Amino acid sequence: MSKTMRGLVKQSAAPGEFVFRDDLPVPEIGDDEVLIKVHCTAICGTDMHIIEWEDWSQKHVQPPIIPGHETAGDIVAVGRNVKDRKVGDRVSCESHIACGECYFCTHGLGQICKNVKLFGCSVDGAFAEYAKIPAASTFLLDDAISYEAACMFEPMGAGVHGAEAAEVEGKTVLVSGCGPIGLTAVSACKTFGAKLVIACDLVDDRLEMAKKMGADVTVNSGREDLRGTVLKLTDGIGVDAAIDITGAGAAINAGLKCVRAAGRMVCVGLPTKPVTMDLTNDLIYREVELTGISGRRIWETWTDFAKVMNGPYFQLDLVMGRRFALEDFHQAVEAIRSGETGKMLIYP
Repeated sequence: MSKTMRGLVKQSAAPGEFVFRDDLPVPEIGDDEVLIKVHCTAICGTDMHIIEWEDWSQKHVQPPIIPGHETAGDIVAVGRNVKDRKVGDRVSCESHIACGECYFCTHGLGQICKNVKLFGCSVDGAFAEYAKIPAASTFLLDDAISYEAACMFEPMGAGVHGAEAAEVEGKTVLVSGCGPIGLTAVSACKTFGAKLVIACDLVDDRLEMAKKMGADVTVNSGREDLRGTVLKLTDGIGVDAAIDITGAGAAINAGLKCVRAAGRMVCVGLPTKPVTMDLTNDLIYREVELTGISGRRIWETWTDFAKVMNGPYFQLDLVMGRRFALEDFHQAVEAIRSGETGKMLIYP
């Protein structure tokens, strides 16, 4: 194995795209880590935030760093303490690297670990030929799962976790935002037994995909009365649960107004600025439960997503975008900025 590799680097703490380099050192693994030969890595919205160097990135990312965290590949080396992984294993990676020792980790909440490290954000990630990560943060892949599909476990897990948090079985559910994660949330709601799924977005093409992923009703909330439609479909009561994927303040407030009294609002998308709400009238007086989710439950959500992926509603081709070589990363970024749908995949 060569001592150097090709990869992308966020060089400085300022707006700017990742820099391609062919002289990066291959990571040296610790006793509890594995080295992965990366097959492909998908571009996340977080990667776009890092490029733009928005507030979240300024707080969580310390350049220079190799980004990329939605990945899959083959283990090519294991640390001496690693017993349950071996060279040749096909794996995907959980980006929230939990400490395993804090209160949250010891209470089954590793996704909100007090000392969490973020693969591809606070530690080097997978936009490279090789990546290292703790063995405990890898997920063994069934032979039937392609590397491309495996890249979807991490990002789409957020949509599945949203459906888990909404406890959708037998309920009417509103999903706001029909990008790849929202589409997955739609299919997860149907897979987990939701009675009625309403999907809303501003883009008609996305709404058409939502129908194919199981949405019973779609609403273009830019030109239709979302709340009026919801009330009509629910006998004036409102949905039992709403899942916001957008992170947009207007969409969060619209979703909250669509939730029935004593219903549940689940926030998945990350706002880029503070969101103002009428907590008195929309939340408190109506006894609405508001909750946020962070990433995925480790490893329950991964197992649940496998069920969604193998179910009758999820269609992988609808959430996949184009494929690009590592050195053509800037072309993938331009495709995203132009409004192309689907997760763009990068191959080292």
